[in-house]
Amino acid sequence: MTVSQEVESEIRVLHFGEHLPVGTIAAQLGVHHEVVERVLGMQEPRPPAAPRERLVEPYRDFIDETLKRYPRLVSTRLHDMLKARGFQGSQRTLRRYVEGVRPAPTHEAFLRLSPLIGEQAQVDWAHVSEIAVPGGSRALWLFVMVLAWSRALWAEFVLDLTVWSLLRSLSRACAYFEGTPREWLFDNPKTVVLERHGTAARFHPLLLDLSGSHAARLRLCNVRRGNEKGRVERQIRYLRERFLAARTIRSVEQGNRELHVFLDEIALPRPHPTLPGRTVRDCLAEERARLLPLPAHPACTDQVVPVVVDKTAFCRFDTNSYSVPPQYVRKTLTLAADDKEVRLVEGSTLVARHRRCWGRRQIIEAPEHREALLALKQVAQEPKGRDRLRAAVPGVDALYERWVEVGRNLGSMTARTLKLLDLYGAELLAAAVAQVLERGLHDPGALASLCEQRRRAQSAPVPLDLPLAGHVHDREVIPHVLETYDEKP
Repeated sequence: MTVSQEVESEIRVLHFGEHLPVGTIAAQLGVHHEVVERVLGMQEPRPPAAPRERLVEPYRDFIDETLKRYPRLVSTRLHDMLKARGFQGSQRTLRRYVEGVRPAPTHEAFLRLSPLIGEQAQVDWAHVSEIAVPGGSRALWLFVMVLAWSRALWAEFVLDLTVWSLLRSLSRACAYFEGTPREWLFDNPKTVVLERHGTAARFHPLLLDLSGSHAARLRLCNVRRGNEKGRVERQIRYLRERFLAARTIRSVEQGNRELHVFLDEIALPRPHPTLPGRTVRDCLAEERARLLPLPAHPACTDQVVPVVVDKTAFCRFDTNSYSVPPQYVRKTLTLAADDKEVRLVEGSTLVARHRRCWGRRQIIEAPEHREALLALKQVAQEPKGRDRLRAAVPGVDALYERWVEVGRNLGSMTARTLKLLDLYGAELLAAAVAQVLERGLHDPGALASLCEQRRRAQSAPVPLDLPLAGHVHDREVIPHVLETYDEKP
């Protein structure tokens, strides 16, 4: 029991001054007699307790040596290692010991780097989100390239991290900067470097071709060196906080359109972080004069691969199927693709051209290829018409199901709907089919009426397939005297 200093003083006064016994003092002051004895020094000192050997004591050398080799080893893993060696203590016991003997981490000092004007550009990617595409979803990435001196940046959304995507982004970035810096600084992705051992690295040959055409030197960051590419990482954080925050990216086209407006109207006019009184736009204008000129003939950035046409006259690329004319079945063609277009060629002959689809397991078919294939087949016309409607109007299958339920003749319905397709086009017919299904209708007359209403609303002319000559028979026209009309009352 602990008492105040005043009580201890009163105990000494009553015992040494008044000569009161211990029991009387304890009763008068309301304290325990052991407290009085302790204050008066009457208690015999307790012998020191014999030190108890800790459970970790036999394992100290092993623990110290292991932590010296692996300073970041967690105590739970160390407990598993000790338990296999006969340790009987708990994880808490081991954790308390490890806290006192774990080597303190050493903090490395980094050198602040200041690249020369026009010398270096830093390149990196940032994962943004998953974006919905036909047939599934794809990862949406943000490519960022920053001029190290002026802090001017180029960024664009991409849907893949292949070397061809990197080549396209680098070419567009240099075109945006109106020149090429003398050095491109990368991290260590497989897209850039195929193998690396220490400072020796083997770069992707296509990337070497592009850098050679731009006269730019390729350089890789050292492992765990935050001072070497901090400028591009800082710009990625700037884009996350200033552009991506509270913004929904629904498509690459929409995202890039808004991003490039942001770069021109907000990112370029911002103040330079180290040059007071100057903006990034001012520094970029100065740095452009020090950049290398763009090559007159840049390296090709298209993905070029051989493909085999299957028996249905389709070529498979990036999980999607693209149509070709039927005469190329079982032949090997050359496919050249960028992020906008897919071209199929045989030698110097262009076989087919399609807009690139970023969906998954989609079928991209040109109407002329379908018509050429149907012309070669001598089978019933009804299935052909259904295939054509399915290719042009995605929701027509639901309309077929409704025709079957009400007992309609599918051949007649297909023929009448094909006439509407030829007359009004796929876009108007698809919208009319969706409206018919929404209203619970199935009659082709209602479908035709809706197509006509939409055509009039859009003021679209009705296409007339008339021959260029001879559609009107020759007739002799006898002229009349027009003055006789004035005499009539």
